[in-house]
Amino acid sequence: MGSGIGLLKKPSEKFLRYSLAFAASMMIGISLMELIPEALESASAIFVLIGFALGTSIVLALDKILPHLHPEFCKKEENMVRCVAMLVIGIALHNIPEGLAIGIGFALEPSLGILIALVIALQDIPENIATVIPLYSLTGKRRLSFAIVFGTILFELFGFLIGFFVLRDMPSVMLGMALGAAAEVMTFISVHELLPEAKLTENPHGKSAAILAGFAAVLLAITLL
Repeated sequence: MGSGIGLLKKPSEKFLRYSLAFAASMMIGISLMELIPEALESASAIFVLIGFALGTSIVLALDKILPHLHPEFCKKEENMVRCVAMLVIGIALHNIPEGLAIGIGFALEPSLGILIALVIALQDIPENIATVIPLYSLTGKRRLSFAIVFGTILFELFGFLIGFFVLRDMPSVMLGMALGAAAEVMTFISVHELLPEAKLTENPHGKSAAILAGFAAVLLAITLL
C-alpha cells in the first residue's frame, strides 16, 4: 500500500516524519502493553528475558551481516545494480522478524495476531513510501520499483508461516520466550530505525504529539479487540 501511495503521489517529508514517529510509538506500545504481558503469562520472567536476548542477537546479527541500507546511500554508489540489490535483500531479510512476530501472535491468540499485524502494517506504510520514492528515482521505472518493494513484503509472509506453524504447538515456556523475542524485535526496529528517521529534534512538540497519538491508538485497538 505504501509503495503505491508513494508512486501515485509523493507525500511531503513532514508527513513521513510524523508517520514514522506515530508508527514507532505503536510498535513500542504493543510490545510493552501486549507482547510482554502475554509472554509473562506463558513463562517466567527469566525465560522471557532469554527470549528478549535471543531477539536482540537475531536483529544485531542481521544488521552486522547485512546492514539495512537506505536508498539515499545508493546515490553515492558507482555500481547501481549492486547497491539496489543490497538494498532489496537487506529490507527483505529485515522483514522476516516482523512476520515472525505476527505469526507468534496468531499462534498464541488470533486477536493478538491481528493487533500485531495491524501495527506492523501501519508502520510499513511510511517505511515503504520512504523506500519506493528514492528507488523510483534510481531505476526510473514505476512498475519495477513497486514490484521490488512488494517483493520484500512477501518475506514477512515467510516469517509469519514459520512463526505460526512452527511455534503454535510448542510448550508454553517456548512460546513465552518467542513472544519476548518478538517484543524485542519490534522495539529494536522502532528505536534503531523508525525514530532516528523521524528526526524528533525537528519540531519536537509536534512529533511528541504523534508519539502520544500512537500509544493512544494502541490502547484503543486493545480495547476494541
